[in-house]
Amino acid sequence: MRIGRAVVVGFVAALLLVCLGGAALLGAFVFGEGGGGDGDRPTAVATLPGPAGDARALDNPIVAELYASPVPREAQAAPAVVQQVGQAVLTVITRVGRQDAGSGTGFIVAAEAEAGYVVTNNHVVEGGDGFEVVLADGASREAELVGRDALADLAVLRIPGPVPAPVPLGDSSRLQPGQRVLAIGSPLGTFTNTVTRGVVSAVDRDFPAAGYYANLVQHDAAINPGNSGGPLFNLSGEVVGVNTLGVPQDEQGNPAQGLFFAVPSNTVRQVAAALIAEGRVIYPFVGVQYDLLSGDAIAEYDLDPTLGSGIVVTEVLADTPGEAAGLAVGDVILAVEDRTIGRETTFIEAVTAFRPGEEVTMSVARGRERLDIDLTLGERASDG
Repeated sequence: MRIGRAVVVGFVAALLLVCLGGAALLGAFVFGEGGGGDGDRPTAVATLPGPAGDARALDNPIVAELYASPVPREAQAAPAVVQQVGQAVLTVITRVGRQDAGSGTGFIVAAEAEAGYVVTNNHVVEGGDGFEVVLADGASREAELVGRDALADLAVLRIPGPVPAPVPLGDSSRLQPGQRVLAIGSPLGTFTNTVTRGVVSAVDRDFPAAGYYANLVQHDAAINPGNSGGPLFNLSGEVVGVNTLGVPQDEQGNPAQGLFFAVPSNTVRQVAAALIAEGRVIYPFVGVQYDLLSGDAIAEYDLDPTLGSGIVVTEVLADTPGEAAGLAVGDVILAVEDRTIGRETTFIEAVTAFRPGEEVTMSVARGRERLDIDLTLGERASDG
């Protein structure tokens, strides 16, 4: 499920206020019963200070330690990041004719004299013939589409006039599972500059069947329709991803929670630079559909069970470099030149390390046989 392109027709919210009886809840520590037979129950009670404070309670070392604990550095950093970068995050509205057709989020990634460049998702602007952005201060401006990359699901818009300072792009290759991240966006196209937080759940997630989606950053910072194209920040205020996908359920319809994905900032940097400079991105092209190597594929195609990793060709498109080179359904591409396909390097990464027109050697397993296949890469413009 993509998380953008939601047309907001209306929104009705019902708030259920729950009162937990009493005016205040005071904590107490009660230490066990005495063993004397007179029925007395000696106790020691330490009441946490109320709003006005209670100096006597701080004489208790346990309570004193609670109040002496510093605010975690991460908790201090998050509001500072939002204040630092929030003005560069905006709402993107896509029109078809005179009608609003959808909305998403974007952010200012570069600026020149009297203009700024906005990154968002391709699926936010796809099919539109007019675009408007709403800045964090509520000001609206018409925007011009500079270019889009359907494979990476990224697009760049240009807006006239002075703009807030661009946000820096971080190095997504340094992300670690468990690292704190913040998402800022316009869920439902209405709640502008909504901030959610979470952690990086995993890196280098691939969705081959969905297109280019590769090396995605998985996280659990809550996002909703309208967040598409919005930035994912680290606690240094750097963009480390562009929120793109949410997975609400599996193929059987079983619900899922906290599964959100972002295009990594290193991909964003390369694509945005190409779109700003040339208006399009040119990719090398092989012409195959594929799945990741699995136990089922090894059994189906009678492959060597010791194969560690690679991609299994499921279709060879007609009149493509793959067909010309002799690739076949069931082939397992293990490497492109010296780039082994696996956890560290995806097939797309291996191929895009070369230019269209270059000849590359692919290491292939076909059944129980190993082959080297020479292939001349084709050219594919990713403008939809």
